Amino acid sequence: MAGSGSVKRTGNVFFGFAPWIVFDVVAGPSTWEYAALAALLTSIVLSLGDMRRGSFKILEATGIIFFAVLSLLALALDRHELIWLETYAQTLANGVIALVSLVSLAFVPFTTQYARESTPREYWDSPTFRHINFVLTAVWSAVFAATAVLGLFAVHTKGTSDWLNWVIPVALLVLAVRFTERYPDQYKAKQDAERAVV
Repeated sequence: MAGSGSVKRTGNVFFGFAPWIVFDVVAGPSTWEYAALAALLTSIVLSLGDMRRGSFKILEATGIIFFAVLSLLALALDRHELIWLETYAQTLANGVIALVSLVSLAFVPFTTQYARESTPREYWDSPTFRHINFVLTAVWSAVFAATAVLGLFAVHTKGTSDWLNWVIPVALLVLAVRFTERYPDQYKAKQDAERAVV
């Protein structure tokens, strides 16, 4: 099926994650305000094309809203009132994107919005297309949920923050990217093999 294989070529989904990755990389106890602003600007810049086309995606909308709220809090509140945010900024960001991704599974898996850009409309309702996007969204949801939990542990444990905030999350992201690149073709090949046997 031509439409199912094209999910692999939808690189735009990685742009959807870019603001969140920027925030994770820059955010720290004394830099989260700058991280929020950088992530907000990244969200807006990467969303300009979709804004012009009138096709806003849930990941992009969530990024703009979330990082705008963080930036406003940084401006409106003093440092003492933001201690909790300094402490849990990365965990909160990863938790939000994990929650949005999980909720999208009940409606339209968020990867579907990206996959449709490179897939002919006649394949959008096919079981293969829907299955692939459900699995990809579930995988990314799990990665961000795991990263949020790791960040929470990092706050409350000593001497493991590099592993919990950087090493393991980056490894999970790399694995998720590779899975996203390979799974559509692997699933399509499996479907073709099953049809050939029948």
